[in-house]
Amino acid sequence: MNFRCHYERLGVVSTADAEALRQAFRRRSKDLHPDTTALPPDQAASEFQMLRQSYELLQDPERRRRYDEQRLRAAASRAVPPPPVRAGDSWSGIGERRPLSGGEWFSLLLLLLALLISVVLGLGVASVQGRSWQVSPGWLSTGQTQSVMPFQPPDASPADGSDTTEPTLADGP
Repeated sequence: MNFRCHYERLGVVSTADAEALRQAFRRRSKDLHPDTTALPPDQAASEFQMLRQSYELLQDPERRRRYDEQRLRAAASRAVPPPPVRAGDSWSGIGERRPLSGGEWFSLLLLLLALLISVVLGLGVASVQGRSWQVSPGWLSTGQTQSVMPFQPPDASPADGSDTTEPTLADGP
């Protein structure tokens, strides 16, 4: 096993007290002691020795404080600095154009493909049913726009008894 720090080797958090360190050491030592583990003797001995070193370092308050400071300095040096911000511009980077990703291009391709399929399918259904591809709405036909209809109140019915609110099949496309 490869541990990154003494706390991980003992299996405790960095804020653990002395009692938690002692219990963690006892628990892990039972697992790693050369007399009680299934690991090869050489590996068990080296793992147990590293465990003892970690416990001894963290048990001493002064050595633990120095170790924690060293870890913080190392973590700070590994930290990635934030990107530079232009002075006085809190909106930097917002609204700037960036190239489209592969997933965005794929989504656009799928959208275009769906549009083309729906147009082809609509035209195919219209031609199978014998309909014209270019249809003017019924309310805009030239016969209706040129003839002037006499005014009838909305609740008055025509003299011949036909209903003018619903189109008939004869009025079709």
